Amino acid sequence: MEPNLPDVVLWSIPAFVLLTVIEMVSYRLHPDEDAAGYETKDAATSLTMGIGSLGFDLLWKIPILAIYMGVYELTPLRVPVLWWTVLLMLLAQDFFYYWSHRGHHVIRILWACHVVHHSSEKFNLTTALRQPWTSATVWPFYLPLIACGVHPAALAFCQSANLVYQFWVHTERVGKLPRPFEYVLNTPSHHRVHHASQGGYLDRNYGGILIVWDRMFGSFAAETERPVYGLTKNISTHNPLRVATHEYAAIARDVRAADTWSERAGRVFRGPGWQPVPKAGAAGAGEGVGAGTEASASAPVPAQATASAPATASAPAAASAPAAASAAPAPERTP
Repeated sequence: MEPNLPDVVLWSIPAFVLLTVIEMVSYRLHPDEDAAGYETKDAATSLTMGIGSLGFDLLWKIPILAIYMGVYELTPLRVPVLWWTVLLMLLAQDFFYYWSHRGHHVIRILWACHVVHHSSEKFNLTTALRQPWTSATVWPFYLPLIACGVHPAALAFCQSANLVYQFWVHTERVGKLPRPFEYVLNTPSHHRVHHASQGGYLDRNYGGILIVWDRMFGSFAAETERPVYGLTKNISTHNPLRVATHEYAAIARDVRAADTWSERAGRVFRGPGWQPVPKAGAAGAGEGVGAGTEASASAPVPAQATASAPATASAPAAASAPAAASAAPAPERTP
């Protein structure tokens, strides 16, 4: 029997509107010239992306739900929907959200979906609504929960609760909270780091509700300097279609310009800042790189100048290919 769980997002819409209005008014009454604040076109773009994502999510939901239900029917396991199992499911969903979020930062074809959420140079409550239209890349990360007997409707409830929680962390009007909260929960301070484009902040703080996953898996960074929001190479557009698809277009251009199949695969499945190592002849004498060899570049450069490497890689967080590389420019990148 399908669990009877509330639509958390629907019930939260009045709170979204009220909190956004309060935040807007607060900037009018108490402006902060150092904060990113609001800009009309940017906020309108975020709202448009959010509304559009609702329609596209309905389309993606049909095949995804079919796969989930198929797996659920095949597994002999069943997790009952009780108050304490719901808490455990929320915890498990947040764990898999961490890995989904991290994967969408370090694999370029997944980043092409998630980059939408990071494309604003502002950081306010409307930024939370700037959602992708191609979220069909998220579902595989939650298959283990379905295979363990979590009903797809219960998973949808947990995902909605996680999404609603993250709304309030998209603000500069809340400073750091008391230490126990900052240690356990994802807070506005932690999420400001996640949306920043400085080198030390890139690819950090992936947590949804809990920040403990980042502390456990080495991706945590505390907020020290004021963040600069957006991509390391901003797209400078308010066109919703371009906001939704610009990284897919960049991938297509890079794949067409690639010389080998391994480079084409790298342009799609490696990190957003990945560049192939140039051939030995092109790099000059003494480089010691064999022809056709490809790897992530390792020379550190200023964060605003280049794309970020995955947080789990051994290379620095921000890297560029050698100056002589003939490959296409690195794609836009953000934490």
